[in-house]
Amino acid sequence: MSWCYRHFVRPFLFTQDSERIHNFTLRNLSWASRHPKVSGALANLYSTPDLPVEAFGLKFPNPVGLAAGMDKNAAAVPIWKSLGFGFAELGGVTWHAQPGNPKPRIFRAIHDEAIVNRMGFNNGGAQAMALKLADWKARGLWPSHPVGINLGKSKTTPLEKAADDYADSFRVLRDYADFFVVNVSSPNTPNLRQLQDKAALDEIFRALQQLNNGRKPILVKVAPDLSLEALDEILELVTPRQIAGIVATNTTITRPSPSEAYLQKTYSETGGLSGRPLRYLSTQIIRHLYKQTKGKLPIIGVGGIFNADDALAKIFAGASLVQVYTGLVYEGPAVARDIMRGLHKGLAQHGFKTIAEAVGSGVR
Repeated sequence: MSWCYRHFVRPFLFTQDSERIHNFTLRNLSWASRHPKVSGALANLYSTPDLPVEAFGLKFPNPVGLAAGMDKNAAAVPIWKSLGFGFAELGGVTWHAQPGNPKPRIFRAIHDEAIVNRMGFNNGGAQAMALKLADWKARGLWPSHPVGINLGKSKTTPLEKAADDYADSFRVLRDYADFFVVNVSSPNTPNLRQLQDKAALDEIFRALQQLNNGRKPILVKVAPDLSLEALDEILELVTPRQIAGIVATNTTITRPSPSEAYLQKTYSETGGLSGRPLRYLSTQIIRHLYKQTKGKLPIIGVGGIFNADDALAKIFAGASLVQVYTGLVYEGPAVARDIMRGLHKGLAQHGFKTIAEAVGSGVR
């Protein structure tokens, strides 16, 4: 199935505009989500044996999740379980609806299996997402796996009001998700990464936890471009602000140095880079976070995961869970199933029976 996608379906899709294909795919997945027979058929096609993981108080049927950015408006919430994912992170969603940055804003570097995007948190706003999530629940189509929501800052909200902006989104969405991720690391909202500063992040978490009362796990998503010292400062907030985990990492503003002219053109575009070129950098961030926390803080690893070997590298570096975004674009709808099949084999080859046994084994 993956071979067929890579050699026949993907070449056709990649002749089309990236965002147009993304929206077309989401519309079809949304339709499939509303038809249990269709989603059931997909589940039969892409199902895989469970490989349970427990992290920040939640139980995941398997460690492979959908990363934020794919389903920004909760258009296809039920379908991700049918495609084999063990959890899904929706969003990024902001308090105010916003169109995002001008188009075109997604660019493929096909030779490197990478994507540059500068979407800019285009979404319908937190209140619209809340209505959509309520509708999925009312229809009885809510998935059995954990669902997270990625919270971003509205572009029009000044930095000094950021905590209120995040809190407003959390207030209307807190009853509709199992966990939340504070996104202060997207490179596509002006000055957003300044909120990774310890004092600014402390203010955001203070505002959120006042509303949360410890009910829902709240994580933070960090940039791969932070210094190790800056990462350590964020870790200082884990205990006082009850940070439940870290998503490592967002896209990077760094670029490879390709010789091919068309790649140079793609990499010259402003935005965040995801895909294979991010794989090593994000893994090194995971390794550092695991060492510094002595394995006590759950980490979701994301960045350049296309197959089971990529996922295992993240797990061995200290990630309890992993997420896929660009891998789904390049490998197709069977990517979660294929990664899971490979994980079962890979764990056995290394003498592990569970994900928990393997987490951080390359660091310890």
